[in-house]
Amino acid sequence: MLSGEAALENGTHTVYSVTVSELNDNNGVTSLDIQGMSITSLKDNVILTFFNKGTEVEQFTVTHSTEHCSCGKLAWIIRFQERTFMVKFANEKSVQECKDVLSELQKIEKRSKFRERTEESSATQYFQFYGYLSQQQNMLQDYVRTSTFQRAILDNHGDFVGKVVLDVGAGSGILSFFAVQAGAKHVYAVEGSNMADHCRDLIKNNKYQDKITVIHGMIEEVELPEEVDTIVSEPMGYMLYNERMLETYIYARKWLKKGGKMFPSTGTLYLAPFSDESLFQEVCNKANFWYQTFFYGVDLSNLRQEAYDEYFKQPIVDTFDPRHLVAKPIKHTTNFMTDNEDSLRDIHIDFTFYPHAAAQVHGLAFWFDVAFEGSQKTVFLSTSPSEPLTHWYQVRCLMGTPLFARPGQPIIGSVTLTSNKRQSYDVKLKMHLAGSSDTITNVLDLKNPYFRYTGSVPVPPGNQTSSPSDNYWENVNTTANQLAQPQAYNNGGAAYTQTYAKGYPASPNPYTAIYEEGYN
Repeated sequence: MLSGEAALENGTHTVYSVTVSELNDNNGVTSLDIQGMSITSLKDNVILTFFNKGTEVEQFTVTHSTEHCSCGKLAWIIRFQERTFMVKFANEKSVQECKDVLSELQKIEKRSKFRERTEESSATQYFQFYGYLSQQQNMLQDYVRTSTFQRAILDNHGDFVGKVVLDVGAGSGILSFFAVQAGAKHVYAVEGSNMADHCRDLIKNNKYQDKITVIHGMIEEVELPEEVDTIVSEPMGYMLYNERMLETYIYARKWLKKGGKMFPSTGTLYLAPFSDESLFQEVCNKANFWYQTFFYGVDLSNLRQEAYDEYFKQPIVDTFDPRHLVAKPIKHTTNFMTDNEDSLRDIHIDFTFYPHAAAQVHGLAFWFDVAFEGSQKTVFLSTSPSEPLTHWYQVRCLMGTPLFARPGQPIIGSVTLTSNKRQSYDVKLKMHLAGSSDTITNVLDLKNPYFRYTGSVPVPPGNQTSSPSDNYWENVNTTANQLAQPQAYNNGGAAYTQTYAKGYPASPNPYTAIYEEGYN
């Protein structure tokens, strides 16, 4: 290759016959013993290498934000952090070729980890959703959620008094307010949606401008002015992992000081087999719509199987009586303080369940707990079906074919959650009975659940061990007899007694009573 010429080979743009000088802050110039320079173009950046006689002298990474400019016709100035170099080329053609490479680089938007794992359409929908006050209200009015967060923060005030706090995905800023109530020195509330504007308004209205700073953006893309002592967030989705905000929460640890705290600290997903013939038949009947052969003169029946498969790919979001569970749950815990983001991209859970009664197993039920492990107290927030209802409800994943299990017969299988770019997971279930080679599987789309909650929790049939009718009327008679006992009253110093009949007459109507009154 001739001196002063440039070539593009295998993505590397090599330029010979350059001289390089380093510019100092005191306007000094130091000539470097450099013969040439190579530029290697990568996906999101460029590697610039200075060399002399084929030996690498120094190497730098050039990104879209690297500062550079022309200096005359043949010189080019580029700055890397605290060091600035002036490169002088042999001809204008070489200068222009190198400038073109860097100009293209500047057009590349820096892709954060969030953008790399998220489709643009999903992110847009996500931030629009959380930008509505109505959605914030839905979460704020979840008494269990909001009260537990406040209690966990206030009961661990030692982790907040005089501390710098980061609120990840702040929303309306409620957790930031709790942190200030607990004595925080300052809170950085990072919010990616337009709810950040409402959050600022609330802070101003409550006169906390000197305590809470709102940063509008994603934690993967913003810069904080300092490290923090404590991180607070509400990053849980349905089945704990939906929305993939837990990865954002873990990423935020880059700003946490050594020995700092995270609220919450751990998240535990519980899973157990359930039996619910009513739910199974309900979903089957939805698909049976497509059995019709003369719907307004149209035969729909050829789509019935596709409809069946589609309905069974929907996780059911609702609540249920714990007696639907046929075995003790197992659990899978994520430690937000120590686990890395990669561990949440694919989650695999093996299980073996031992049914406590014979039952048709229709699928697996899921719920979660999170723990706030503070310096003074550990507080739990639970979405268990045995606990007061939250806006997360519980999630049940049906199998297209039930399994009949006998008491103690092991149910063996696995759950695999595979992350996708729609901020959710594909949930693959696989199970079989011990001693059987027949394995049933299903793959469900956690992004597309069936919201079934109706406001009531039906009791599983077959759980009564005595006559419900006799139990009901026995309770009625007990209450009536209690009302029939004599009671003494004092009316302005004049004592009188109101006497009810000592019982009820022999009548099929227990509400028929005879009253007798006597006054002294």
